[in-house]
Amino acid sequence: MKALAKVEVRKLTTQDYDAMINVWELAGLPHKPKGRDNRENTAKQIELFPEFYLGAFQGNTLVGVVIASYDSRMKGWINRLAVVPAYRRQGVAEQLVRKAEESLKKRGAKIFCALIELPNEESVGLFQKTGYALHKDILYVTKRESNDI
Repeated sequence: MKALAKVEVRKLTTQDYDAMINVWELAGLPHKPKGRDNRENTAKQIELFPEFYLGAFQGNTLVGVVIASYDSRMKGWINRLAVVPAYRRQGVAEQLVRKAEESLKKRGAKIFCALIELPNEESVGLFQKTGYALHKDILYVTKRESNDI
């Protein structure tokens, strides 16, 4: 097992946008640069909810990202969790999840959720390890104006 990475988890800023996209690309996480993940939309969201955009930094290098969201009904969401492959299995994702949960608790969240696109057994294992229950009886449906958003 690798040693734990010494990272600092802190809020992301609009200046971290390119580094965030880079982490997602290196991690193989799909993103929508013409839709929900575009620079302008991301900047607005960071301004509205700065505590929900978190990054794991080793020095000045962004190595992990998580975005949280809160639905105002005691339910918080862990979204867009990604760690650069060289930093996986070193506790980075767990640190990001814990910090996101802390931010969500401050808003009133009592239930924490995440959606995982399969196949992704690593993420399923991570969330189970951190206390999340796997529900195989829930279906996720969406309706989109475009596949780009």
